Amino acid sequence: MLKDLLGDYKIVLGSGSPRRQALLRAMDIPFTVVRAQIDESYPPDLPVLKIPLSLAKKKAQALERQMQDNWILITADTIVALDEQVLGKPRDIDQAKQYLRMLSGCKHLVITGINIKAKNMEKSLTCRTPVWFKNLTDEEINYYVEAYRPLDKAGAYGIQEWIGYIGIKKIEGEYNNVVGLPTQKLYVVLVKMLEKLNRGV
Repeated sequence: MLKDLLGDYKIVLGSGSPRRQALLRAMDIPFTVVRAQIDESYPPDLPVLKIPLSLAKKKAQALERQMQDNWILITADTIVALDEQVLGKPRDIDQAKQYLRMLSGCKHLVITGINIKAKNMEKSLTCRTPVWFKNLTDEEINYYVEAYRPLDKAGAYGIQEWIGYIGIKKIEGEYNNVVGLPTQKLYVVLVKMLEKLNRGV
């Protein structure tokens, strides 16, 4: 078990996301939270698939000065990409509705980048999950946005909320990645990393 490998190491999540925190708790991983305050801009020519990991690394760099010798720092970023266009967190209700109209009836990608940093080791991973929405009606979009106000969510939706239950036809890959953290992939990397750290590799 991962908990048995921790020893004196301490998992630190560099994210204020309640969804990522809930997923780590559900994995029975003890952790503490620090928040990384960064400018979430990126070069305009950066390929879409590289954006989340670039932002995750930027968050890790912002927390480097706080790093302690026994920390294993996890930082992450998730984006929604529709035909190479990034749909970030909507600035207001109108933009949230616009995003959902764009996603309606279409396939998009949810891409998460994760950086895992210890004192003498650093690992990273990227996970992408294709998601298909049914054709959403204006009534469905208006109800969801006004009732759930998804302004803190990339692409203006949460798969674990009402819109996910009634609107998503299919996904390919890891469901939890769409929630905000690819838990299975993260678990595998953490176990391998702790085994190496414990061997002094």
